[in-house]
Amino acid sequence: MLSRKGRIAVLSFHSCPMGRIGGKDTGGMSIYLRELSRELQKLGFTLDIYTRLNGDKHPVLMKLYPGVRLIHLEAGPQEHLDKLQVYKYLNLFNLSLESFRREKGLHYDLIFSHYWLSGWAGLQLQKWWQIPQVIMFHTLGAMKNASCREEAEPRLRLETEKLLARRCQRVIAATKKEKEQLISLGAKPENIRAVPCGVNLELFRPLDKKKSRQKLGLEAEKIILFVGRLEPIKGLKRLLRAAKYLKGRHGLKLVIVGGDEHSLEEIRMLEKLAHSLQIRDMVSFLGLVDHEMLPYYYSAADVCAVASYYESFGLVALEALSCGTPVVATEVGILPEIIRQGETGYLLPNNCSASSLADRLAYFLDKNSRYPAAAVRETVSSFGWHDIAHQVKEVFDEMIS
Repeated sequence: MLSRKGRIAVLSFHSCPMGRIGGKDTGGMSIYLRELSRELQKLGFTLDIYTRLNGDKHPVLMKLYPGVRLIHLEAGPQEHLDKLQVYKYLNLFNLSLESFRREKGLHYDLIFSHYWLSGWAGLQLQKWWQIPQVIMFHTLGAMKNASCREEAEPRLRLETEKLLARRCQRVIAATKKEKEQLISLGAKPENIRAVPCGVNLELFRPLDKKKSRQKLGLEAEKIILFVGRLEPIKGLKRLLRAAKYLKGRHGLKLVIVGGDEHSLEEIRMLEKLAHSLQIRDMVSFLGLVDHEMLPYYYSAADVCAVASYYESFGLVALEALSCGTPVVATEVGILPEIIRQGETGYLLPNNCSASSLADRLAYFLDKNSRYPAAAVRETVSSFGWHDIAHQVKEVFDEMIS
C-alpha cells in the first residue's frame, strides 16, 4: 500500500476544474488541476480541491481519483459571477472551508492556491493553520495590461499579486520568463520554482488526418485551427484579419473552437468582423467541444494558430505539437523554448501584422512544407504530466519537510 506523503488543500476559488474547457473562466488552469492532481496522488499525496459552488450540476463532494476529492463550498449566489464580483465572497469561502475542515477532522500540511483570488484566500488560511502556501498565478494582471489594452485588469488584482508574490513561501512559475516577471513584482528569486505545465501524451497523439475530418464532418481542403477562450487577449481579431489575406485559397477554412454562453457578446463581435472582412463563409465558430475530441481537431488541421498577445504558458500549442500539428504563434509563454522555426512551427513578434501572420500560416498550408508528425510530437515528449508532477513533488517535499 502506498504511504501518504502529505495532505494538500488545493484552492481554485473562482473556477471549478470540472467545468467544460474553453468556457469564459475554464481553460488551461482547469486542465492543470485535473492532470496534475491525478499524477500527484500516484506519488503519495492526498489532495482536497476546494472551489466555489456556482450553480453547475456537480455534487458537493466528488471523488476524482484515489486520494483526490473536489469539494464545492457555498460562498455567495450559486450562479456564474464575474471574477471581481466573487471577490467579496472570499471570506465566506474561507469560513465554509474551515467549517468543512473541522467537521471532517482534517489537517493539512500545505496550501496550493491557483490564481490571485485563491492566493488571497490562502493568506488567511496560512494564518489559521500555520502552514506554508505554494501559489501558481497562471496569468499575471500586470503582464496582461502591458500586452492587451482591451482587457484592463483592475488595480485590486495588480496590488494583490504583488503582495502574494512577496508573502507566499513558494511561487511556481510556468516559464523562465514568468519567473523574471515575478521577480519584478517583488518575489524573492530563491522562492520561485520554474516548473512548466504538461500535456497528456496518451490523449494528444497524431491521428489520421482524413479519418479525423470525416469523424468531425469537416469538409475543407485546408484547415487553420484556433482553440481557446474567446477573449481579446487571444488575438482572434488579428487572426481573422490574417485569414482575409488567405481568402483566395480554394477550400480553406478557419475553424474556431471555444466559447460558451458567457461568450456570446465576443462571438457576435467576431462574426461581425468576419462579415466586414468578407470572410464569414470561410470561418466556422464551433463553440465548446469535449476535451477528449480535441485530438481529432488538431489532427484534422494543417496548422494551429496561437495569435495571443499574452499567454502565461501556451497549453494549446503543446497539445497541437503533441498531435504532430505545426503551430504558428506569437512569442508568448513557453513557445519560444519549444517551437523550431520552419520545422514544427513559426514564431512571430507579439506586435506582428496580420499580413505577416498570414504569410507564416500559408507556409504550413503547403503540404510540401509539412514536417513528419512523429518528429513534431517528439519535441514535446518531455512535457508528460508524470514528469511535471515529479518536479512539483520536489517543491512540496521541500515545503512539507
